[in-house]
Parts: sequence; structure tokens; C-alpha cells
Amino acid sequence: MARAATTSDVFNAIAEPQRRDILALLRAGERPVNDLARTLGMTQPGASKHLRVLREVGLVQVREAGKQRLYGLDARGLRPVHEWVGGFERFWNESFDRLDSYVQDLKQTRQED
Repeated sequence: MARAATTSDVFNAIAEPQRRDILALLRAGERPVNDLARTLGMTQPGASKHLRVLREVGLVQVREAGKQRLYGLDARGLRPVHEWVGGFERFWNESFDRLDSYVQDLKQTRQED
């Protein structure tokens, strides 16, 4: 079965580790493509290709600054991911509550011995 185009879906776009690395770098602020490429050890055309995908799914914005194009994070595009992951919060909270109860029971048992 063919995969959906990475440019149409934020989940597919961030499935690529180098794109996640780019997003992580952009959390600190805008950066030009050459800086991103150098920092991540990739070619400028490779970084540009990843940035295009991230722009098309709404995760990155570009701004002209003289002769440079500065890329910045647009975290609003991560909302679907945040909402999906948030659906698991109840599971993790209940798991941690059970673990806490277990640890408290163990402490109580040791104090009674």
C-alpha cells in the first residue's frame, strides 16, 4: 500500500527524524537554511527539501531578511499531534497512580515488618 504524501499530513511529515531535528532547532528561533544544514550535517538542498515539506504542512514559516530566507517554527501546526498524544494522558496518569499505590503498599508492608 502506498504511503500518503508527506506534504499532506503533519504526522507523516514529522515521522522523518531529520524533520523533527529541524523543528527542534527552530524552537530556539529563526535560522537560515545553511545554518540548519551545517548543524545537522546535511546538504543545503536536502535541508531545503525538508523545510519545504514542513512549510507545506504548516509547521514552518519563512521570512525574507535581505538576501536570506529565515525559517521559523509555527507550532500551531502541531495541534493535531498534541491532541492525539493528549488522548493517552489518562492512560499514563492511571498507570502512574497504580504505581504510586503499589509503592505506598510496599512501604507500608516494610514498616510493619
